[in-house]
Amino acid sequence: MPKAKQSKRRKKFNYNTNRKKLKLKFKKAAAPRIECAQIRHAWNERKSVAQNLEEMGLALDPNRSLPVHNQKGDTMEVDAPEASTAIIKKPYVVNEMEAEASIPQQHTKTLSRDMTEYVQYMIGNHNENYKEMAKDEKNYYQDTPKQIRRKVELYKRYHPEEYTTFLESLKGKKKD
Repeated sequence: MPKAKQSKRRKKFNYNTNRKKLKLKFKKAAAPRIECAQIRHAWNERKSVAQNLEEMGLALDPNRSLPVHNQKGDTMEVDAPEASTAIIKKPYVVNEMEAEASIPQQHTKTLSRDMTEYVQYMIGNHNENYKEMAKDEKNYYQDTPKQIRRKVELYKRYHPEEYTTFLESLKGKKKD
């Protein structure tokens, strides 16, 4: 089998590249990106993962840090490994993570404008009659009555104030 022409070519050493910088560049690209900012700032590249996490007071293996006891009974007595009393050198990492986790998050769930208009149109024309909604000509996606009911319930859950004001405006129109 013939060889490719390029494989016969003599290898040349490139004197213009800095091998040390290349090695560091590849090492940095190969290392995983740590998403947690607190851990990333406290991370020491020269230490192993286990050593870094131990200094921060975090567990590398949760099964070792919190052993699960046998629920069937004490038929076999096994000495549980005692928790190592490692000195936490970087307690600020855990404190910052707990502070960040304790901040309440705002629920930003919402429906698209098209979905809200669709639901408002259906409720405005058919009230709570889902079978009639399914037969409506604006039901482009041919949703079944159950699918339409789910969409209406989502609208009620995500926009309760808007839903109540919409119902009040419908009652005002019917009285006129």
